[in-house]
Amino acid sequence: MIDGANIGNLSIPYATRASYPVRPGNALHPLIDGEPAFRRICEAIEQAKHSVWATVTFMWATCLMPDGRGTPLDVLNRASERGIDVRIIFWRPDARTEHLKTNAFWGASEHVEKLKEADSRVLIRWDQAEPGFCQHQKSWLVDAGTETETSFLGGINLNPNSVVAPSHRGVAGQNHDVYIELAGPSAVDIHHNFVQRWNEASERNLPDGRWGEGSAHDLPFPTKVPRRRGESLVQIQRTIHSGRYANGHAAPQGVDYSIEEGERSNFDQYCSAIGAARSSVYMENQVVAVPEIIECLHQALQRGVEIVVVVPAEDDKIPEHLSHLAAFNHFTLAGIAGLGDDGNRNPVWVHSKLMLVDGEWGTVGSCNLHHYSLFGNCEMNAAFWDTKATRMLLDELLLEHLDQDVSGMDDRAALQLFGAIARSNRRRYDIGDCNWQGLAFQL
Repeated sequence: MIDGANIGNLSIPYATRASYPVRPGNALHPLIDGEPAFRRICEAIEQAKHSVWATVTFMWATCLMPDGRGTPLDVLNRASERGIDVRIIFWRPDARTEHLKTNAFWGASEHVEKLKEADSRVLIRWDQAEPGFCQHQKSWLVDAGTETETSFLGGINLNPNSVVAPSHRGVAGQNHDVYIELAGPSAVDIHHNFVQRWNEASERNLPDGRWGEGSAHDLPFPTKVPRRRGESLVQIQRTIHSGRYANGHAAPQGVDYSIEEGERSNFDQYCSAIGAARSSVYMENQVVAVPEIIECLHQALQRGVEIVVVVPAEDDKIPEHLSHLAAFNHFTLAGIAGLGDDGNRNPVWVHSKLMLVDGEWGTVGSCNLHHYSLFGNCEMNAAFWDTKATRMLLDELLLEHLDQDVSGMDDRAALQLFGAIARSNRRRYDIGDCNWQGLAFQL
């Protein structure tokens, strides 16, 4: 399952119970915030030679892609019109999640009319989750199974609040989020995940469960691992509820996995990574609420690990056990706020789902740290063991949040600086002074 990689000496353990192996030879590139991320994704779609496949949770009718490209469907329709095989798996909420239909492209009559009006050649299957949960993966796969294959995964939804520039200046209501671009051997696992979900999408045999000529046909599983594209060691990790999928066909150079029993490799990896931290943990997440994760953070603090957790700036929604970690002077709980056109600070909703440990390991994906994402939703993250890629992401995030270059600091010193700046900005916030350094402030 290790694919020849020498991982015996890894300081951060990998997930041993997972669908996909650890694979060396990957190239990673961080894409911070929606405007840069979707600009790059659109460029990849426009350069696609064979296929574009995506898993989408939410897609607002008012979402526009960067640089005048129109809606996401406009971008995808143009690709399909030039002969590219475009396929999308959209989430369809159930009775218990019906309130979320508002922002989902779930196959309502008005959605079908949009497809008809555009004479769309895009192929679609709709997929429900375990009742009460969500098909929450956000992934894009371009030219699957070819020499030009590249992929994108993270947490960014297709909505106008997310397709924003990194500075978060201007209007209120913006989201902060992250994708990574991944090319190389581990892209085959994103390919495998798409095929597994496409072939067993829950609504595929219903009259309104698919769209497009050819959408009734299943896809073959991938058979070949892509060539090396870089130096990153990567493992694709997931949350899959038991009973959602049945075909445990192995990914290339992997092993059969009983997916019918479900998968919790995201949860296992988060716990083991925090448990192995020696110097620092940097975390951004929409929700940090699972007691086991908070206890792992508590134990790391007792070992002297420097920890920064960045969450949405809503004090009434922060779990009490997480707030209590502030008793340690090497723990910082922070939010971020952009400068509005009126000179006031507007809270930015932290929607990213990432963690960086010891400046040498990271994970980015769709997985929140609440019980839905860790135990019930369909989620996907990429965990990576690569000091260069980890530091690149940390340095870019802190340049945005602190308005300061930390590339010359070690990981621990960088997080200590984060804490100092966040506390200083909080003091300014408390007296109504919006002249901060960067975006981060202590909660």
